Amino acid sequence: MNPYDATTHPGTHLVAETLGVTEVSTLNTTYHLGDPLYRAATRVIGTAYELDELHSRVTHAAKDALRLLDPVGRGELGGARVSYALLRTAVPKFGDLLAQQDRAYDQLVESISAYRRLLPEPDSTHRSTKKVPGLGQKPTSDRDDDWAVAGERRLVALETVEAGGVRFRRTAIGEDAYVSREKIQRQAPAIWPETVQRLVAEGLLHQDTSEGLYRPGQLLSLTPQGEAALRDARETTTRVSAALGRSTTPANFVALSDSTAMPVARTSLTSSRSR
Repeated sequence: MNPYDATTHPGTHLVAETLGVTEVSTLNTTYHLGDPLYRAATRVIGTAYELDELHSRVTHAAKDALRLLDPVGRGELGGARVSYALLRTAVPKFGDLLAQQDRAYDQLVESISAYRRLLPEPDSTHRSTKKVPGLGQKPTSDRDDDWAVAGERRLVALETVEAGGVRFRRTAIGEDAYVSREKIQRQAPAIWPETVQRLVAEGLLHQDTSEGLYRPGQLLSLTPQGEAALRDARETTTRVSAALGRSTTPANFVALSDSTAMPVARTSLTSSRSR
C-alpha cells in the first residue's frame, strides 16, 4: 500500500503510486553520482517534497482565511470589518501560494516523466522473453502507440496484473493517468498507463469501470484472451530457455575437456619450429 497520504503529502504520494516505491527519499540511492538516473531521481525527490511543503502552506493559509471569515458566518458585523481588512492581504498571499503549488505540481510531473524515460527496459536477466513472438518485440501495427507494447512492456504488464491489485487511476490535480499497485516492490518494472490502455483495447485486459478513476481506481484483470496470451508466452519462454541451455552447455563442456590437449598442441608447434 502507498505509505503517503494524498491529502497531506500529494507529492510523495504521486511518486510512490507512479513509480512503485515505498520510500521516496531513497529513490536515488541505487545509482552512482554521475549517473543521469541519479540526477533525475534526485530531482524527483526534491520536487516531490517541494510540492508537499507548498501543499502544507496552502492548507494553513486556507484555514487562516476560514478563521477570519468565521465571524461573518456568525453574523458579527464588527468582526467582519476586522476580518475583511485582514483578508485584503491574506487573499493575494493565498492566491500566490496556489500558483506556486500548481507550478510545483507541473514540475513534479515533468521530473517523473524525465526519470521514467531514462529507465532501462524491464529487467530480463531472469527472463528469456526478449524475443518471444507475440508478447516480445513483435510490432502488431503502425499505430502511434506501438512503443507502449515494445520490448517486454506487454509481458511485464500482463504478469503484474495477474499478480493482482493493479489499478488504472488518474490524479486529482492535472488528470494525469497512472498505474498503481497494492504490492509495491522497490525497483519493480514500471508499467506505463499507455501500455494498459493498449492492452485493454486489444482485449487482453479488463478495466473495471464501475469503480472511480480517482479513488480507489479501476481494478485491472486478465481477460480469457490475456490469460491465453500469457500462458503461450510462458510456454514459449520455457522452450527458448531449454534450447539456449542445450546450445551453450556442450560448448562449455568441450572447452573444459579439450583443455588437456593444449600441451600436445604446444608440443606440436615446438616440433614444427625446430624443423
